[in-house]
Amino acid sequence: MTTKTKRKVGQVDAAERDTIQALYERKNSLAELFQIIDPSKNAALYEKVLADMSETNTTFHAWWKEHANKYRWENSADGNWEIDFDTCEIFLRE
Repeated sequence: MTTKTKRKVGQVDAAERDTIQALYERKNSLAELFQIIDPSKNAALYEKVLADMSETNTTFHAWWKEHANKYRWENSADGNWEIDFDTCEIFLRE
């Protein structure tokens, strides 16, 4: 089993942090809601949550791409960026 490393690659301001934090929390909430909806009992709600999940994921990934380009964060094929919501620091976990 390999251990993943984590190193700081950048920083965002509080407003940028607030935006990605809201998207992160929305993604998690929608994922939880999706797990409890029975599509056979409420197809309309199921479809709405599914569409919202797709839109939120697209917006979430676009935020990371936009800010990675703006701040020129280091990246790797096996890595993922993370944010520390308390400090606004961006880390690359590989």
